[in-house]
Amino acid sequence: MQRILIVRLSAIGDVIMASGIVPALRSRYPNAHIAWLAEPAAQQILKETDGIDQIIVWPRQQWQELWKNKQYKQLWQAIKQFRQQLQSHNFDTAIDIQGLLKSAFLAWLSGAKQRFGFISKEKSHWFLTDAIAKLNNDPRISSEYRQMARYIGANDERHFRMTIDVKGATAGEARYKLLQAGINGPFGLMLPFTTRPQKHWFDEHWLKLAELFAKTYQMPLVMLGGPADKEHAERLTQASKNIVNLVGQTSLLETAAIIQQGRMAIGVDTGLTHLCIAKKTPVVALFGSTRPYLDTGWSGATVIYHDLECSPCRRRPTCNGAFSCLKDISAEEVMAVLKTINEQRHGH
Repeated sequence: MQRILIVRLSAIGDVIMASGIVPALRSRYPNAHIAWLAEPAAQQILKETDGIDQIIVWPRQQWQELWKNKQYKQLWQAIKQFRQQLQSHNFDTAIDIQGLLKSAFLAWLSGAKQRFGFISKEKSHWFLTDAIAKLNNDPRISSEYRQMARYIGANDERHFRMTIDVKGATAGEARYKLLQAGINGPFGLMLPFTTRPQKHWFDEHWLKLAELFAKTYQMPLVMLGGPADKEHAERLTQASKNIVNLVGQTSLLETAAIIQQGRMAIGVDTGLTHLCIAKKTPVVALFGSTRPYLDTGWSGATVIYHDLECSPCRRRPTCNGAFSCLKDISAEEVMAVLKTINEQRHGH
């Protein structure tokens, strides 16, 4: 039986967009043992997903601490132990879909004789047996993961489908937390938090959106995010009576279950926005300094992106904090796009 290791360590949004390779691989190798090598946070979002037989966690923090403390002998021992762990699974194939030096190194560490991955500036392809050039002219969501699926012989048009599953117990816990927050009916979602300031929409826009959403749809607007976002979320909640704050109160999988139950959503370039597309929850995605895709592959999800001369700047903003690419997206523009999506889906 074919034994396949997928290497995509982080971040949450990228893991979600990469998840479509699982059904694609399963269609090509129906009896294969498919494992996924991930960091601990990414493990949480994958652990109930069908098609993945095994999740292996890379102990990144342990390795970093040993390196930081100059405990090189202990680090070498930790790497050797992890190599033994990986090689004990007898993987035939490793697929590095992250495209970094560390991910290619881990693919090599697995001992798999066949190692697929992308050519990168970090020379990570030196650890690979099959290195392919990444195409940059495909505007679709998950384009690079689709490309890899095609390269290994899977039909990405038929079988590539972002796949994050939630089991019954998790869905039940999510419903209970919604009831505790006073929500027992349709609700919308706002997903304002992400890792870098140049990807955030402005608070005044979120507050205006919450006001317009309440007037238009007469349903609660639930705000989701992680524990690190709680302080920011509290400021938004104090400024608006139209926002229900569940930030930091749900696990990643419970968050996925809540997203699945939501009527519609608005989010920035964050994993939870990409998760809306995976769970088929209508969403308006607000992109500025980053533009992971323009084509969502689904009529229920639309990207708003103002293509300025400096966009996308990614990690190197040149606007001294003005972030006009996002500031110029108004709450009224977002509501108009949300209305169009809602009318197309529900006919009113």
